Amino acid sequence: MTQTTPEAPVRRQRAQVKVRTLRTDRWWLVPLVTFFGLSSFLVYGVWAIIDNSIFVDPYIAPFASPCLAAVTCPEGAQLFGWAPIGDWYTLSPGLLILALPGGFRLTCYYYRKSYYRSFWLSPPACAVQEPHGKYTGERRFPLIMQNIHRYFFYAAIVIGLILAYDAVLAVVHKPLGLGSWILIANAVLINAYTLSCHSCRHITAGRLNHFSRHPLRYRAWTFVSKLNAKHQPLAWASMFSVMGADLYVRLVAKGIIAFPYA
Repeated sequence: MTQTTPEAPVRRQRAQVKVRTLRTDRWWLVPLVTFFGLSSFLVYGVWAIIDNSIFVDPYIAPFASPCLAAVTCPEGAQLFGWAPIGDWYTLSPGLLILALPGGFRLTCYYYRKSYYRSFWLSPPACAVQEPHGKYTGERRFPLIMQNIHRYFFYAAIVIGLILAYDAVLAVVHKPLGLGSWILIANAVLINAYTLSCHSCRHITAGRLNHFSRHPLRYRAWTFVSKLNAKHQPLAWASMFSVMGADLYVRLVAKGIIAFPYA
């Protein structure tokens, strides 16, 4: 009887596309739209840092909340009247907190895929040749820093709760104001996007071996899992909602929007 030897394992590698693309559809449209969408968010964020019209009672611009600076935060804009940053700080209050929600989005699993494809073309689309000669994943600097995402998640939870508090406060003080309900809608989308995060799903109950022993965590995991399935649309909806709400408050503060119940 002849003895057969097991076949040697096949070394797998990335698909070698010899031509520019095997696609016949307009594959470039999605990365192009993504590029302009994410670029608009970046451009607006830079402008929001420069602009100082962040508060008109009872509205505070989401890009500047929580407002923690004693000098650059208008009276009434500080969180619980608390300004831990003293008189030495004279720059935009948004600079103090935007790194937290910004870092959360930058390291988000969905946004990684989006800007890898639209900005770095790695890869631009399935079955499309990419311009990069090698692939190391997220194992080396600087992309290994993406692993900090779970810690940005904790900060994003706090920011989301503060935005919800700002929105509820606006509704209480100005229930007929359009801005109040814009801030409410934004807070709902921001918190839904945050809770739909993959890290949130893992933290909730992703490491449990027996769901039956942890019924409350299992219910929470089930709820987060349903949100997680909508992570992509929530990422886009919350991105534009926070820009829209922030711009609305600034336009009211500048007097550009001044119709009744603004």
